Amino acid sequence: MSEEMNLPVMVFDPEDEYRPEPEPEPLPPAWLEGGLRIGIHTSIAGSHMNALESAAKLGCTALQIFSVNPRMWAGGAIAARITAAEAKAFRDRRAVLGLGPLVIHANYLINLAAPAPMLRTRSIQSFHEELVRGIALGADFIVVHPGSCTDGKPEQAVRAVIDSVKQAVKRQPPTSMRILIENTAGMGSAVGSRLEEVGEIVAGLNAAGVGACLDTAHLFAAGYDIRTPSGLESTLEVIDRTIGLENVPVIHANDSKIALGGRVDRHEHVGKGKIGAEAFRRILTHPRLGASYPEGLPGRAIIAETPIDDPGDDRKNVAALWELSGLSEKAPTAEKGYSMLTAAAKKKAAELARQAKKKRKS
Repeated sequence: MSEEMNLPVMVFDPEDEYRPEPEPEPLPPAWLEGGLRIGIHTSIAGSHMNALESAAKLGCTALQIFSVNPRMWAGGAIAARITAAEAKAFRDRRAVLGLGPLVIHANYLINLAAPAPMLRTRSIQSFHEELVRGIALGADFIVVHPGSCTDGKPEQAVRAVIDSVKQAVKRQPPTSMRILIENTAGMGSAVGSRLEEVGEIVAGLNAAGVGACLDTAHLFAAGYDIRTPSGLESTLEVIDRTIGLENVPVIHANDSKIALGGRVDRHEHVGKGKIGAEAFRRILTHPRLGASYPEGLPGRAIIAETPIDDPGDDRKNVAALWELSGLSEKAPTAEKGYSMLTAAAKKKAAELARQAKKKRKS
């Protein structure tokens, strides 16, 4: 009879139980490497992909787009829904081009402050759909105007905006995309021309990570004299006190056709309007508005929303932002002669305008 083997007694140790490794923390996006990002609002005419190609050809590192037609509730010719395949192709192409951040500007018809229940409900639903499309496209920020208080009660309007955003984000999946409230020029009963109002909205939505997008033309038209060195410094103090400069990851760099305090929203080419080139140089090189620690915000984006009156205006405005920020040597090479507006398109637009004018007269 063979000898019985002396086997060790196996004792269960709870520490031996299998524990799956936790999901690794996602890496920060490449555009957060610390440098200032510069771009322009590009057209989605034809497809969302065209906006990416235009941004790359114009020498941008960032871009802003509409997700649908911004002046129609139904989205016009561009379908309101974006298929999963289209969204993936867009995200993949953007990664290849190295563009970021991607900013989406919400529909102009949205009025989150509307006292009229029907308009406010429609605005909340439309903004919710903007969020859905933004997440699908992999957007980093979505900018929205707060709206207008048609009953003339700005305090109630601020509360309405806060409540509307909270309703729009209900049941949204966790995402890194941030909502940014844009300041306004103060036309009519628009909310948000005072930085205190923007700050109240941001503070009221702090739990949702909401920030602000500041437009230079709107600031100037609302009475903030960013044109002078002292005026810029005092405006930055107000921004920091009311909103917090760390909550302003996107700046719309637009010159103004309107004089200081004119309260009308009319954009001009960078450096060619009432604000002027030297003022933009101060703004774009100011440490507190930059993208470097300790004073700046890594990845801060400077986006132009300037008119394209003639072919090449878009390319010139992007080049102006790079030059005035002192970063021309870091700018991607723009495609020579490229513009979102072609000579043929300009001619067609002029003819349509002529026909519309003739029709009005008749």
